[in-house]
Amino acid sequence: MLETYLFEEKERLALGLPARPLTETRTLALCDLLEAPPAGREALLLDLLTHRVPPGVDEAAKVKAAFLGAIARREKHSPLINEEKAVALLGTMLGGYSIRLLIDFLDMADLAPLAAEQLSRSIFVFDDYRTVMAMAAENSHAAAVVEAWKTARWFSDRPPVAEKITLTVFRVDGEITTDDFSPAGQAGTRSDIPLHALSMLQSRYEKPLETMAELKQKGYPLVFVGDVVGTGSSRKSAVNSLVWHIGHDIPHVPNKRRGGVVLGGKIAPIFFNTLEDAGALAIECDVSALGHGDTVSVFPQDGRIVNETTGKEVARFVLKSPVLLDGVRAGGRIALIVGRTLTNSVRRDLGLADADIFADPARPKKSAGGFTRAQKIVGAACGKAGVVPGEYCEPVLATVGSQDTTGSMTRDELKELACLSFGADLVMQSFCHTAAYPTDNDKMMHADLTAFFTQRGGIALRPGDGVIHSWINRMLLPNTVGTGGDSHTRFPVGISFPAGSGLVAFAAATGRMPLDMPESVLVKFSGQCRPGITLRDMVNMIPYAAISRGFLTVEKKNKQNLFSGRILEMESEADLTVAQAFELTDASAERSAAASTIRLNIERVVEFVKGNVALLEDLLARGYRDAGTISRRIEAMQQWLADPVLIQADADAQYAAVLEIDCSAYDQPILACPNDPDDVRLLSDVAGTAIDEVFIGSCMTNVSHFRNAAAILGQADRLKAKLWITPPTRMDRDTLGAENHLAVFERLGARIEIPGCSLCMGNQARVSPGAVVMSTSTRNFPNRMGDDTKVFLGSAELAAVCAILGRIPTADEYQDMVSML
Repeated sequence: MLETYLFEEKERLALGLPARPLTETRTLALCDLLEAPPAGREALLLDLLTHRVPPGVDEAAKVKAAFLGAIARREKHSPLINEEKAVALLGTMLGGYSIRLLIDFLDMADLAPLAAEQLSRSIFVFDDYRTVMAMAAENSHAAAVVEAWKTARWFSDRPPVAEKITLTVFRVDGEITTDDFSPAGQAGTRSDIPLHALSMLQSRYEKPLETMAELKQKGYPLVFVGDVVGTGSSRKSAVNSLVWHIGHDIPHVPNKRRGGVVLGGKIAPIFFNTLEDAGALAIECDVSALGHGDTVSVFPQDGRIVNETTGKEVARFVLKSPVLLDGVRAGGRIALIVGRTLTNSVRRDLGLADADIFADPARPKKSAGGFTRAQKIVGAACGKAGVVPGEYCEPVLATVGSQDTTGSMTRDELKELACLSFGADLVMQSFCHTAAYPTDNDKMMHADLTAFFTQRGGIALRPGDGVIHSWINRMLLPNTVGTGGDSHTRFPVGISFPAGSGLVAFAAATGRMPLDMPESVLVKFSGQCRPGITLRDMVNMIPYAAISRGFLTVEKKNKQNLFSGRILEMESEADLTVAQAFELTDASAERSAAASTIRLNIERVVEFVKGNVALLEDLLARGYRDAGTISRRIEAMQQWLADPVLIQADADAQYAAVLEIDCSAYDQPILACPNDPDDVRLLSDVAGTAIDEVFIGSCMTNVSHFRNAAAILGQADRLKAKLWITPPTRMDRDTLGAENHLAVFERLGARIEIPGCSLCMGNQARVSPGAVVMSTSTRNFPNRMGDDTKVFLGSAELAAVCAILGRIPTADEYQDMVSML
């Protein structure tokens, strides 16, 4: 084992990478070597056990904990590790398998003082704290642990955030998306953080790694600066890569870093929250006076930034939350929440008030008027009538989703959280991004995540089932809150706050999530859409109307975006189906909204939930797991159907802004133009543009879109643009096959992909380099669907017309070709 490990370590060091963490098999072999260490390898073996084994409930951590426990109990012997050293090492494992051992050692006189010291600094103990409290009356060492938890020693022993942080600016102008930080084409390396970090900004910035290395020679850590930072997918991998370059190592956690400072004119809300989870200091401010390579000092408590060369103040800021610095001090927002919960739980059990060592979250007063729909849904999840904007809360989550390109990271975060069973009522894992062309590693990942999630009570879909969002919507309970590891986890019959893998893991493990309640913006659709104007055009009406009113700008410098970080709430005079409603809520991700809700008629939701009960019953019949979780959700759906009620906004609800849109005013489709989903224009503005390839698919589509596309395409003998067809779910595919729509696509030579994300993410199949594309997908960031591509976003109906013509039609051509619908 040792020689193989050293060989692999040498290979990775040549790439500037640390060795991979030890696996379960290698940790077993390491423990054997530690009992009889080869001469000259003693220091290496001890270092590997101390620093290269993942913490928590990783399989390797289980081996390490058992080995150290056996040494502490004198059941095994190593000349390098005595009983005291074994206990000390157990204290570095962040919880999980080590906690029960340390609690047991409180009853062993020779080990109890050291075990107590390790437990005093441990926070990932969850319900095991009650065991220690029960022991405290008769065990002085247990009492010392309780005292340490009560006074939050785990927090007070950590140094506070420095009053002055001196840094060197690494600046990237314009909009920096999560695709820039974490390219979709490298999705297979995301769980290997240092390896994946090598791809950061490679398609956006010339020699980024060399530039950062040169800047670090100035002797200060880097601060990342951008105009608009972190828009796009909710990729923890994007933050992982950035923090790998600007943060610092985490003791006893291999190949992961935390900390760092990020400054942005705008920081996308999911990215901001994920930075918080990683222990980074995220600050929104005017960055126009911060130049690349400048040496600056950030004064977090004072809210100012000073150029060290000139001595001039270059920016002022207000921290998003008074709790922000506590999260940095604790090593991340999740660590703060877990530790604070432990401390206050102990204090409450002792009859004491909550600790005053932590910064108080904002407690805004309720303004006159009622609650919005979102505020009432979140309020219900917190056991109250409503939650006001700016209020900190921790709503109970009914549904949590994880997908395959982030699932491995979510799994690793769950291991660090010592999660052996899910606290959320329903957790679902999908395989929609890697099912079409799975590598051997993908197939191993599919099997591993299926076992991991179902063992903890989660539901695992199967490769080829389809897109996470299309599926998780079929598992929802109306009026409930959830989250998911994808920015398009946007519930049409409740509310979801999408998140990065760390927060998704926390939500799955605990059944709650931290939330600073955002403000709401109301979009009111009135009037009926004219013939040929689709739901996708309604999606694009939102940015189109916002731009015309000055609420949104396409320009990234000093960007205006009314929706950024807010909840996009919608109402429509049309009697929308739930599938249509999702098309609108789904697209709120492109507005950088924190979440979205939409008012629906209850008859539509009842119809939807009845169909979902049948679908879940079919999953049970097909042997999907976890059967208990599926059955429990069916029962909850049936209970709601017995007395169906939808939470609606109060008549006097207050909004940050109201945007009214008259659908009848639009007589032609609206497209998002290359390469920005905010850059929306009328069809007549871009008519005649040659189109090389057309993609009809993604979570923005449902079976009705393909029916319409087939009807339009059925008029053609051949196509002038390459056509890609990807139904979002296997149910949609089967329906399209039974109705002979797939036969239309096949006759015209379309490339039909298995249900899943396909070109929308571009991590497997991609369009030709330099292609001009018409797509129904979610977003059109540079290089996402293919290298150097130009991508328009529009409806399936318009896409079908473009496939026939090989260009974008005129408004009259479009209306003529869709008139039969």
